[in-house]
Amino acid sequence: MENIIQIQYYQSPCGELILGSLDGKLCLCDWMDENRRALIDRRVQKLLHARYEAGESEVLARTVVQLNEYFAGKRKTFDIPLLFAGTDFQQTVWNALVNIPYGKTLSYAALSQKLGNLKAIRAVASANGANPISILVPCHRVIGSNQKLVGYGGGLPAKKLLLELEASDRLF
Repeated sequence: MENIIQIQYYQSPCGELILGSLDGKLCLCDWMDENRRALIDRRVQKLLHARYEAGESEVLARTVVQLNEYFAGKRKTFDIPLLFAGTDFQQTVWNALVNIPYGKTLSYAALSQKLGNLKAIRAVASANGANPISILVPCHRVIGSNQKLVGYGGGLPAKKLLLELEASDRLF
């Protein structure tokens, strides 16, 4: 039996995202960049034994509300249930990303070290780049060891905007 991932689109201040939910959990919040889209869509659909279908769900509605609050500077954390579609290693990296605090950044080397394998920098970077749940799983908070912005599925301008939004810390 094939599952259905309910999808809809969200226009953020830094680009369009595709949102997807399955079984009451968010499995997709990813940039509509054509270079990554097909690869991520294939992986998510294959691992979840599902196909996309335009629709609505409570999780998608809550995600839109929380993204709107985040972009308005009124939310630092998300409380949406997540469903990761990736290898065990990728899921380990994505779980580590969720723990990078709002407004903070971490280098790929520091993230690798946190995961207990400094030599896994390239694998960590690859898993970071394969993250299908942007913003809620904040891969934008990972930067180069030289403090430079490197690689981001939504493009470097989007990464810069997200980091600037978090650095401005307009929350009270």
